[in-house]
Amino acid sequence: MTAPLIDVDRTAVLVIDMQNDFMEEGAPLEFPEGRRVVPNIQKVLHAVRERGMPVLYAAHVHRRGGADMGIHRDLYPPVAAGQALVDGERGGEIHRDLAPRPGEPVIKKHRYNAFYATDLELVLRGLDVETVVLAGMTTECCVLGTARGALERGFRSVVLADACASCDYPDLGFGTMSAADMHQAALRVMTLTSSEVVGTDEYLSRLP
Repeated sequence: MTAPLIDVDRTAVLVIDMQNDFMEEGAPLEFPEGRRVVPNIQKVLHAVRERGMPVLYAAHVHRRGGADMGIHRDLYPPVAAGQALVDGERGGEIHRDLAPRPGEPVIKKHRYNAFYATDLELVLRGLDVETVVLAGMTTECCVLGTARGALERGFRSVVLADACASCDYPDLGFGTMSAADMHQAALRVMTLTSSEVVGTDEYLSRLP
């Protein structure tokens, strides 16, 4: 069966957390895998912009002083120390290779789920969006969290498998897990529980 064409009038692309503090070499929260998916995200952005589809970004940042950190303070020492993801500083900005164009919203978030305590839902409703296409990182945290947030608010989501990235996990009591294995595990969870998961080329082939 041929997959249906994408409804470009009811679909938006959301690029998640492709920020300097995650992307740059030597950054406080560097995730090298993120750099490897940049070409696929660029390819998607080019195609959807040509068709006039909405493009949005989510950026994980915290206020100076950390009033909005919550438990993230315990999980990420560079964040707790004010060395990473500080709102208004360069590290929290979207990486130049994926920079937003004028008018493309950047949703500032403080948790994994880009819908939580933000105006993302309001913006999507205002754009008459029914389906949100997710790319970025990390697959198992902010992409999965946002996919589930979309589900809970009545949006469909499409996750671009080769435009998302994870990271290696150390042994925290249950053994190590490579970035590739974590990525695949998260994709399996989303396929079953929240999202359509496709590759970039397949998705682009369905654009009218």
